[in-house]
Amino acid sequence: MVAEKKSNFRWVICSLLFFATTVNYLDRQVLSLTYKDFIAPVFGWSDNDYGTITGVFSIVYAACNLFAGRFIDRLGTRKGYLWAIAIWSLGACLHAGCGVGATALKAVGFLGMFGMTVSVWLFLACRSVLALGEAGNFPAAIKVVAEYFPKKDRAFATSIFNSGSSVGALAAPLSIPLLAQHFGWEVAFLVIGALGFVWMGFWMWLYGRPSENHRVNAAELAYINQDECGAEDSAEVAPAEEGKRISYAKAFSLRQTWALVLGRFLTDGVWWFFLFWTPGYLSDQFGYRSSDGMGMALIFTLYAIVTFVSIYLCRIPTYMVEKRGMNAYEGRMVAMFIFACFPLLALGAQPLGAFSAWWPAVLIGLACAGHQAWSANVYSVVGDMFPKSTIGTLTGIAQCAAGAGSFLVNKCAGKLFTYASGTTVVDGVEVEMTRDLLASGARFARPAMEFMGYTGKPAGYFIVFGYCAVAYIIGWCFMKALVPRYRKVG
Repeated sequence: MVAEKKSNFRWVICSLLFFATTVNYLDRQVLSLTYKDFIAPVFGWSDNDYGTITGVFSIVYAACNLFAGRFIDRLGTRKGYLWAIAIWSLGACLHAGCGVGATALKAVGFLGMFGMTVSVWLFLACRSVLALGEAGNFPAAIKVVAEYFPKKDRAFATSIFNSGSSVGALAAPLSIPLLAQHFGWEVAFLVIGALGFVWMGFWMWLYGRPSENHRVNAAELAYINQDECGAEDSAEVAPAEEGKRISYAKAFSLRQTWALVLGRFLTDGVWWFFLFWTPGYLSDQFGYRSSDGMGMALIFTLYAIVTFVSIYLCRIPTYMVEKRGMNAYEGRMVAMFIFACFPLLALGAQPLGAFSAWWPAVLIGLACAGHQAWSANVYSVVGDMFPKSTIGTLTGIAQCAAGAGSFLVNKCAGKLFTYASGTTVVDGVEVEMTRDLLASGARFARPAMEFMGYTGKPAGYFIVFGYCAVAYIIGWCFMKALVPRYRKVG
């Protein structure tokens, strides 16, 4: 008898996860690519306002993740993913109405409160809806990877779908600024937001659990379930047991959970900082608008490096397991130490930026590639140590910690940049010192900050880049201290 040839439908599912993550990051990028050149001039936002908006998005995202994972575990990946992407696509489209909404609210006398204008409040509301939906993406995707791939392939499959975040960030500067420039920033939000509704149709058509999906044959199902069956060529393969669910109280009593929490809390803010602030950094530091050819080329190059280098790096854990004979956890921890060294390159971004804007673009790209490889393996650690029934919950907890860390980094960055820039008096009112005001010779009310030879906002960027550089080494040390050896959670 000739053995049945193994189907490869699991990679079709992986491609759906990739496109969902791409859309996810496109939706996040619309604001960062339109903020400095299109939205801020209309509403008069400062860096502190923008830091508030990105920070609140992160903290709402964090809070929602705490429950999104449990939601996905209970509802299942098919329905749970549909709900998640429908909500975040709606939230993305709602941003387009903020201009009209601000005008209407001002007409009835609402001008804002707590030091924030009405436009800031409207964007906060829309970003909160976006965060609510996007919180479901990674818990659902990680759970799908655990359903469709054996442990030895999960890091690579995760790196493939997680590279969608880089591809989304790669496509964003080539599309969003042009849409905003030619049709208005509102159209950019509507067009990018609508992509999620298209993805939903493909998900409903193609997805089903491996044991119930007619596109997965017996040979592929045996390969998928090899960890449960003990051999990939088992003659008969039963659907994998998902194991007993773990309560929140039990989860938070485990050292493995805290290793994941600290690994994400200390590092994810770095990725989100570069995602949200890089277009503004290139504009502030070098004068390249996101809609300029040079600005688009720099951001495109940065994320091209992230995309391809991170996928290559994610081969390292497989090499450690298959060639060096390590177990999955040991192999990942060795690889993650290598990844943690890449962000150290961010320390050179500011000094080398004095020669060319290409240096920061390349160095930040390599630092972010290290993050993406790190992130893919932190996700895979969940699948290695926890039963499938709890993967969504644990991923949600880890994502919650990541969002909290991102809130702190983005909010502190916004306040730091506003403070570092100094202030000037315009028509009797103290406002942030900008490049245009500085060029006009306006007098300072408060001098710009100085640090390590840098003055003003460049000093602020140098401080934040310094944190970004060392965060992963610190995170790795905490993870290794909490879980020095592989421990399966029963």
